[in-house]
Amino acid sequence: GYLGHMWELYAMWTWIGLFLDASFHATMPGDAAGTWAKLATFATLGAGAIGSVVAGWAADRVGRATITMAAMAVSGSCALVAGFLFDAPPVLVVALCLVWGFSIVADSAQFSASVAELAKPGLVGTMLTVQTSAGFLLTLLSIHLIPPLLAIGGWPLAFAALAPGPFLGVWAMAKLRAHPASARLANGRR
Repeated sequence: GYLGHMWELYAMWTWIGLFLDASFHATMPGDAAGTWAKLATFATLGAGAIGSVVAGWAADRVGRATITMAAMAVSGSCALVAGFLFDAPPVLVVALCLVWGFSIVADSAQFSASVAELAKPGLVGTMLTVQTSAGFLLTLLSIHLIPPLLAIGGWPLAFAALAPGPFLGVWAMAKLRAHPASARLANGRR
C-alpha cells in the first residue's frame, strides 16, 4: 500500500505547480496567472495537512486499512481526471487539486502506524526504515517518468500514469484488511 502511495505522492507534488502555472497561463491574462498558480499550488499542498489530521482521526474510529483505501481511491481518481482539466476554468482545476492534495497525503501516516502495530516490537524501526527507503526510491522513477509522458500525451497521460500506484495500493490494503493479523490495527478497526 505504501509503495502505491509513494508512486503518486512525490510526482504529484513535484509537477503540480508547473501544471497549474501552464493551465492558468492558458486561460488567464498576464501576471495574474502566475500569482494564482502559486497560491493554488500552496493550497493544494497545504490541503494535505488537513487531510492527514482528518484521516488520523477517522482511522482510529473507522479503521486504518479502510481509510487508506478510501484516500488512495480518491487520489488515484484525481490523478486520472486532473490532466483532462488542463486549461479548464481555474475554479474547476483548483477544486480538483484541493481534493487531490487532501487525499494524496491523508493515508501517509496510516502506513507507518500500521507497520508499528503489525511488526514484531524488535523490528519496528527496521521495518519503518525499509518501508520508507523503498518508497522514496520508487519516487525517483515516477517523478522522472512525467516529462517523457508529458511530451507524448500531455497532462492527461502524465498524471494518469500516477493512478496505478494508488489503485494497486487499494488492492494491497484490501488484502491486508482481510488478513487475520489486521485485527491488531487501530485496536481492531481494520
